[in-house]
This record gives sequence, C-alpha cells and structure tokens, in this order.
Amino acid sequence: MTPTLEAIAEALAAGGVVGVPTDTVYGIACRPDDARALARIYAVKRRPGGLEIGLLAASAAQLEPLVEMPPIARRLAAAFWPGVVSLVLTAVPGGGLAVPRMGTTLMVRVPGHPLLRDLLLRTGPLAVTSANRHGEAAYATALEVTERLGAELDAVLDGGTGDGRGSTIIDCTEDPPRVLRPGPVSFDQLRPHLGG
Repeated sequence: MTPTLEAIAEALAAGGVVGVPTDTVYGIACRPDDARALARIYAVKRRPGGLEIGLLAASAAQLEPLVEMPPIARRLAAAFWPGVVSLVLTAVPGGGLAVPRMGTTLMVRVPGHPLLRDLLLRTGPLAVTSANRHGEAAYATALEVTERLGAELDAVLDGGTGDGRGSTIIDCTEDPPRVLRPGPVSFDQLRPHLGG
C-alpha cells in the first residue's frame, strides 16, 4: 500500500529518510536540522561527505528564514517558482540547519510537483538530493526507488513519473549571476530576468 502524505510527514518528523517525487527526478528527503537523518542520506547514496544537499520548500516564504534573497533571486523566484530552477543563495547564520556545506551557501528550490508541495506545506523545507547511488543515473519512478533503495528508506511516496532531467542551477551569490548547470529552463528564458 502506498503511504499517505500524513504517514510520510510523520516518518520525517520522527527522523526518517524517505523517497519523494519531484518535477525532475525522485529524491531522498529528510529534515534539514536532523544530522543523523542527513548522515543516513549520505550512507544510502554512498555519497562523498564533501558534496552538499539542497533544500526544497513549498514557497519562497518558507525559505526566508534560511537564505538571503537578493533582488535578482526574487525576480528569478517570481518568474520560475514553482518549477525547475534551483538558486544558490547565501545561508542565514544561525538558521539551525545541519545540512553539510562547503561554504556559506545553500541551493534551494520550490518544486512544481503538487504532491511534493503538499508534503512541504506539512513539514516545512526538507533536505533533498536525487534518489540514486552516487555516480548512477537518478531514478524517475517510485518503483525504481523502491527496488533499488527501498530497503534503506523508511517509506517512498509515489507521485508518478518524473521527467528525468535535473534542474537548472543559478548561482545568485555572484554579480552577475552564473548558470552552474544548464537544464530545462534555457538561458534565453532566463536572460530577461538576469538584469543584463
């Protein structure tokens, strides 16, 4: 039986690690203030410790206490959230996050997947990384996540099939902003919002 949103939210509140759908690929999620759960994500993925994990939120307002939103970031968020653009922003000191970071930044996004946003409304922002072993292709279905990682997860939320492409990543801590990873949103689509 597929777990309900309530069951997934309860598992996360209890320190669980779960598989979730996004509008790009499936992810592995936990609370971003739970160091033990975050360590489990790294173990599930066999992920090197130096690599960071981003945050997904139901809205830009959920992210306000956690990251600084300069005007360029607000323009991009207004234009492309919910959606497949991730922004690298400066983390607010003392935000209570246990998410490992190399420096002072966090990658954040408001996804376009309605079921995931319903979950995020219940939980607040979550630390999420793609559902796969490190170095392998990300999984696009709940069945793939369950078959390959399910034994190490507390639950998997089935939200249909993702489109299989990673998000477009823009570093908004630089002036002008820099596209770190091309993705579903093209540079031509971004250009009008980048302020030259």
